[in-house]
Amino acid sequence: MSSTVLSTPFLHHKLSASSHHSQLQYTCSYYRFPISRSSIAQRSLKYGHSSISVVTPANEGAIPVMNFEDLLEKDYSFLETDHARAAEVDKKIERIISAGEIEQSSRVLVSISSEEFVDKLVDLSPCQQLLVVHDSLLTLACIKEKHDKVNCWQGELIFLPEKWASFDVVFLYFLPSLTYELDQVLQSLASRCLPGARLVISHPGGREELERQQQQYPEVIVSTLPDKVSLENAAASNSFEVIEFVDEPGLYLAVTKFKAKC
Repeated sequence: MSSTVLSTPFLHHKLSASSHHSQLQYTCSYYRFPISRSSIAQRSLKYGHSSISVVTPANEGAIPVMNFEDLLEKDYSFLETDHARAAEVDKKIERIISAGEIEQSSRVLVSISSEEFVDKLVDLSPCQQLLVVHDSLLTLACIKEKHDKVNCWQGELIFLPEKWASFDVVFLYFLPSLTYELDQVLQSLASRCLPGARLVISHPGGREELERQQQQYPEVIVSTLPDKVSLENAAASNSFEVIEFVDEPGLYLAVTKFKAKC
């Protein structure tokens, strides 16, 4: 098994609940991954089966088998693009990725993204390290199944372990699903970014599409996209500078740069 693994703080962060988990539009059939707290402990997730089995060293104590029915998740399937709009959205995703100015030596963090965004990122912009943070275990399993070298972490962005740091590029692909204020998110990222790091906040459908999505998925979309003044104020308070801002029908794209602290 590769050292680039899907790690999840199962024992420390509560999974988000939704009564519609059985309707999620995911197609992953199987994935095996270790628990973040131990490089030895392994959990096997098999779709269509009723439980998740955990094997741990004797000195870590017993961990009970968890019923798959207990893993109720928010439905993020709306982030995936329907075939009718695929070409249009692909161009927007490429523009978002381009805004990060990724180099082969870059260390990249992606928060709450679609699978297709990660697919494009891996294909178009090879980098030294790519970490995807998401609160959906199913989404991460699907990403990891396709891209074994991508690091994945399940949980809230602001609780990301300290070992994940020194990022050159950060994508907040779907900021409105984060349950913390923008200032808190930027404060957390400021401690993880290198001087000159680019932070890209985006929505490939723009503000109007976000509003439609929020009506249908209020349990997932808990905030909105910041306007320019709000973003500039929050950015300045946390040593970021807004260098590009696009808020138009069909696309939201904000790019900030992290300034070295004196």
